[in-house]
Amino acid sequence: MELRSFVTDRFTLQSGVTPERLSLAYATHGTLNEAGDNCVLLPTYYTGTHDSYAPLIGPDRALDPARYFIVIPNILGNGVSSAPSRMADYSDASIADNVRLQHALLTALGVRRIQLVQGWSMGAMQGFAWAAMYPAMVARLLAVCGTARCWPLNQVFLEGVKSALTAAASPAAGKRAFGRAYAGWAYSAAFYRDALYRDQGHATLEAFLAWWEEDHLGWDANDLLAMLWTWQHADLGFEQLSRITAKTVVMPCDTDMYFNIDEARQEAAAIPQAEFHPLHSPYGHCAGAPGRFAAESAKIEETARLLLGS
Repeated sequence: MELRSFVTDRFTLQSGVTPERLSLAYATHGTLNEAGDNCVLLPTYYTGTHDSYAPLIGPDRALDPARYFIVIPNILGNGVSSAPSRMADYSDASIADNVRLQHALLTALGVRRIQLVQGWSMGAMQGFAWAAMYPAMVARLLAVCGTARCWPLNQVFLEGVKSALTAAASPAAGKRAFGRAYAGWAYSAAFYRDALYRDQGHATLEAFLAWWEEDHLGWDANDLLAMLWTWQHADLGFEQLSRITAKTVVMPCDTDMYFNIDEARQEAAAIPQAEFHPLHSPYGHCAGAPGRFAAESAKIEETARLLLGS
């Protein structure tokens, strides 16, 4: 795996702004075939990078680099691609902006057909947009614990963590508050009621919350806000979803607190070839995190394998 950058100074954002320079950092696994049609695309998610999907990739896995050319683009704002921490004139980028830039990258790489777009959370948001914006290019879509738009409850959740981040007296205090506030939404009531955080090595609830605080300290606060803006402005509607021709599996978690299963079901119903296969898990939104929980990860991988074999 090699990290590379696709750099352009001619890309105009949905807002009408043309930044002086945009850099899309990406990693690849495997080799593109002569037909340019063995690509698998894994768009990154909030606080994820190109390394985050590593648990899904390997020999004899559903995503086998001996068979597929796997491309993992870092979402704009995450500090690996262009972000406030990397450029003074950073402008907010939409989900559609990310997808258009990724399309330019894949075109430059020689990709003609994507066998599968798979993503968790904001990665799923980008996946829906890919399949709606470039239907002839996307053969299959696996959207895990993510919706095509940011629904109202999701907006309220994000306003809460954004306020925690921005109201604190210092960036470090803001990131600690952000992590602590976020933890309450990431898992389910059953996760906390049954103290499942102990299985992750945290002896007490307070220890678990402190770990969530620490986990966000390495991020730049303005990068977190930039990605949050992208998330909040996801707005793909039912009419756009109806344009999707990809064979699609929509896989929410039944206990996800903000990518709600009922809203995911409504979106799946708007997609002509969609199947609805929810995860049943106490791990809430985090049930879909790549490689984090064994049973959930096994179901996601088996679904990807079946989808690619269809």
